[in-house]
Amino acid sequence: MKIGIAADHGGFALKAEIIKWLTSQGHELKDFGAYSLNEGDDYPDFVIPLAKAIAANELTKGIAICGSGVGASIAANKVAGVRAALINDGFSARQGVEDDAMNLLCLGGRVIGASMAEELVQLFLKANYSGAERHARRLKKVSDLEK
Repeated sequence: MKIGIAADHGGFALKAEIIKWLTSQGHELKDFGAYSLNEGDDYPDFVIPLAKAIAANELTKGIAICGSGVGASIAANKVAGVRAALINDGFSARQGVEDDAMNLLCLGGRVIGASMAEELVQLFLKANYSGAERHARRLKKVSDLEK
């Protein structure tokens, strides 16, 4: 599984922790930045390239982190084919993939700690879209809005 990750200054420290953990788990990663801590950077500069790579099927799933996770989620969802959500609990990390084909997990670097982030990332990565008719029907209605 090829995973992309991006963060602005608000998620920079948590991104480093997640990268270390994912690497120890043997995952292949593509880092979209930020590569250094810069309090003046802007989350769209990192999240949008990540989202575009997901939409182009260059990555299996992605993780975007900003201070709250809200901005990353808003930005990522502007890219057609991306289904991003801010996640703070285990049920949603799993269910968002199984029912809604979520392909980009958004986290708040100033909201959750590293161990909770690892748990959410693990649930997100292990989950698979169910493809159930009712979920496919709903996703088609959403994807029709992108046209």
